[in-house]
Amino acid sequence: MNSTALSAQQTSCLQLKGSLLPLTVLELSYFEPSQFSAELSAKAEQAPGFFNNLPVVIGLAKFDGAKGPADFDKIIRICSTFSVKPVAIRGGTETQQIAAKLAGLATMPAQKERSPTTETEQADIHPVEETPATESKHEATNTQNAESAPAEAQQTQSNDNSIQVADTSKPKETKVQETRIIYQPVRSGQQVYAQNGDLIILAQVSAGAEILADGNIHVYGPLRGRALAGVKGNTKARIFCHSLEAELVSIAGQYKISEDLQNGNWKKPAQIHLADETLTVNPLID
Repeated sequence: MNSTALSAQQTSCLQLKGSLLPLTVLELSYFEPSQFSAELSAKAEQAPGFFNNLPVVIGLAKFDGAKGPADFDKIIRICSTFSVKPVAIRGGTETQQIAAKLAGLATMPAQKERSPTTETEQADIHPVEETPATESKHEATNTQNAESAPAEAQQTQSNDNSIQVADTSKPKETKVQETRIIYQPVRSGQQVYAQNGDLIILAQVSAGAEILADGNIHVYGPLRGRALAGVKGNTKARIFCHSLEAELVSIAGQYKISEDLQNGNWKKPAQIHLADETLTVNPLID
């Protein structure tokens, strides 16, 4: 067998695929080693299961360089003592990005602000912009048929007006969100993620399990693990459950651990949402 045939039989040992993965962002305001270590230790003690071997991206959008540089080598060493794994930085100056690369971190662009003009609004504008081309086409037809020009011109004007009215009154198209439904219990160590939509669990979520969704989360059973809704920043997302016993709940990055949840709604039907950027827990039915 020649080398060409042998090569054809061999399969590739790797593939590169695009994927959207939920990552925790460690937003750094400034860096002072002892304070950084103390604050990270306090958070790790609050939810040790959540921080165990946790990959994080260091956000530098709010970093105040006047208080000192970001020493990424020290940041990585301190994080490793709490089993936190920095994998990249987001944003930052050119100097900070060079320093991060030397420390072995990847670099990600700063988070872009959302444009107020949505894709659906732009789509609605296009038919109006094409109207002059339609009028030119009718004018060419009128030139070739001079005898019936007045009648055709009147009809063309009427048709153009009706097209514009139809485009103006056309309802905006909305993107259909995906809903992921899980029928079996989510057991310890398992992770379930609903991308671009809601997540519905028709069973219990065990301690040590993690469920995530870009939209809302519904758990029709005990919620004992970790639930993170609105993981891409949707502040309108909510978490609904039939029995709140969670290790951690989070919406758009704002989170509470079990010690903070053990109030009047503990082990009862509850809903969690953001009110004035504060994570709030209420009864499922008031």
